[in-house]
Amino acid sequence: MAQDFWLDQNNAKTIMGKLDGLKNLVNQWQNLYTQINELSEIEQLLETEQDEELARQLQEDTKKLDIEIKKLDIKTKLSGQHDKNNAIVSINAGAGGTESCDWVSMIFRMYTMWAEDKGFSLNTVDILDGDEAGIKNITFIVKGEYAYGLLQSEIGVHRLVRISPFDSNKRRHTSFCSVDVIPEVDDEIDMVIDEKDLRIDTYRSGGAGGQHVNTTDSAVRITHLPTNIVSQSQAERSQIKNRATAMTLLKAKLYEYEQEKNRQAYEKHYDAKGLIAWGNQIRSYVFMPYQLVKDHRTDYETSQVSKVMDGDLDNFINEYLNWKLMQKK
Repeated sequence: MAQDFWLDQNNAKTIMGKLDGLKNLVNQWQNLYTQINELSEIEQLLETEQDEELARQLQEDTKKLDIEIKKLDIKTKLSGQHDKNNAIVSINAGAGGTESCDWVSMIFRMYTMWAEDKGFSLNTVDILDGDEAGIKNITFIVKGEYAYGLLQSEIGVHRLVRISPFDSNKRRHTSFCSVDVIPEVDDEIDMVIDEKDLRIDTYRSGGAGGQHVNTTDSAVRITHLPTNIVSQSQAERSQIKNRATAMTLLKAKLYEYEQEKNRQAYEKHYDAKGLIAWGNQIRSYVFMPYQLVKDHRTDYETSQVSKVMDGDLDNFINEYLNWKLMQKK
């Protein structure tokens, strides 16, 4: 290690983080290799000596091993610069009015349960309730290793088909919402934002009512005037804390904007999501007249709608990562 390595603390932190990540991958591979050998030996033993209890244990351990191998396989596909980062996720209601607002709340619940299953934390930083029900838009941060890399698969328009609980005639409705995901990069980059380029507004937290309403102007909205990029936070009762969170979000958005612009792909990134309406969906969730969730990029589908809505997204994520690798090739 160079003698001046620790002089640049930010660079040293980044490199050591990458080194720790590589060590973890190697350790996981070695542990799995050891387990495979042990299970193989047990299997050979059972060929010569019958033991029902041992055979049952072998079957259970093999299923657990298969799950761990799939988890490692997914990690090996996440090699992007910010794939290991936390994820900033925004969900916005599209065509469909109250139906779409309810759909946003359902999608948010799906990601909440997915994050809990992964041992990730999820912090809501901004929310606007629907006029009658559900959520018009919400922004939250998912914190955990590879959160951004995994949630990239969710960028785009999500379409719901179901019998509406808001329709007294029980007709079938189609609703839409869009999901956007960017990496949280606040601690990694040295970005100077000129104060004169910012318009900072304060307002009273909350939407249609309920627990989100505050009695003070603690919510903060920051607009970057040159790009017209907006970030806002109302999760905290402290205006200072909300301003700090809004700046973190703005920094991440500006960094993503510059990265996309440098690759001449900014418009492509947002065009890929398209209008939040028919014909632009990346995934469809059909509750009626049959049950099916289908990803239109990978063609992966499942009839286990309830499991998907309870956060079982790993197969969709894995298929997306495979599809993404094929696109690069």
